[in-house]
Amino acid sequence: MASITIDSELLHYIVAQQLQPGDLLPPIEELADADHLNCSPGKVREQLAVVKALGLVEVRSKTGTRLKAFDFAPAVKLALFYALAQDIQQFEAFRVLRNHVEVAFWHEACATITEAGKTTMRECVIAARQKLTSHPIRIPNQEHRIFHLTVFEQLNNPFVTGLLNVYWDAYDAVEVSHYADFSYWQTVWDYHERILDAICAGDYDAAQQAFIEHTQLLRYQADIHSQAAQHNGTANSVLEEIP
Repeated sequence: MASITIDSELLHYIVAQQLQPGDLLPPIEELADADHLNCSPGKVREQLAVVKALGLVEVRSKTGTRLKAFDFAPAVKLALFYALAQDIQQFEAFRVLRNHVEVAFWHEACATITEAGKTTMRECVIAARQKLTSHPIRIPNQEHRIFHLTVFEQLNNPFVTGLLNVYWDAYDAVEVSHYADFSYWQTVWDYHERILDAICAGDYDAAQQAFIEHTQLLRYQADIHSQAAQHNGTANSVLEEIP
C-alpha cells in the first residue's frame, strides 16, 4: 500500500498511533517532546488549532483533547465560507457542484432510504404546505434541508454527505430563500411531492428527473446573487458563522 504523506506532524502522529475517536491526545508539552512530535510547543498549538478547525479533535479545558470521528463537512465549510466571504457569488458554483453530486449518487441513495426516512420526507412536505398557507406565510427552510438530506443520510459515503450538509449551511448563510417569491416555493414543494411519490413507487428515474427539473426552476437567477451580495453585512458575516 502506498504511503500517504501528511503535511502535519500532529496528524501524522494521530495516524501513526492509530488513535480512534474518543481517544485522548497527550498534553501539548508532552506532544512537543522528542518521543512524540519533536517540535516546539508553539508549533504544536498551531497545528492543534488547525486540526480543531478541521473538526478532527474536540478540545475541552477539563477533559483535554480527544479525537473525533471523521467528518468531511468542517473542512469543506471552512474553505467554502472563506470563498463566500471574499465573493458571495461563488455560491452559484458550489450550488452547481451540489446538483451534480446529487444526480450522480441519486439511484444509489434512493435505494438506501428507509421507511422512516420516507415518513420524515412526507412530514416535511406536509409541514411545508402548512407554513406556506399560514398567516403570515413562513418559508419552510428547515423542511427543505431535511427533505433533501434525508435522501442521502443512509449513503455510506462521508464525502458526499459532508458536502451536502455544508451546501445547506451555505444556503442559509447566503440567504438565498429571501429572494424567491411565493409562487417559487409552491412549485418547489409540488416537485418535492413528485420526487417523494416516485421514490415510494420505486421509480428512481422519475424521481431523479423531477429533482433535475426542480433545480432548474426560474428563481430570479439573474438577480438573486447580486441582491444577496448587496445585503448588509452578509459577506462580512459569513465567516463568523463557522463555529
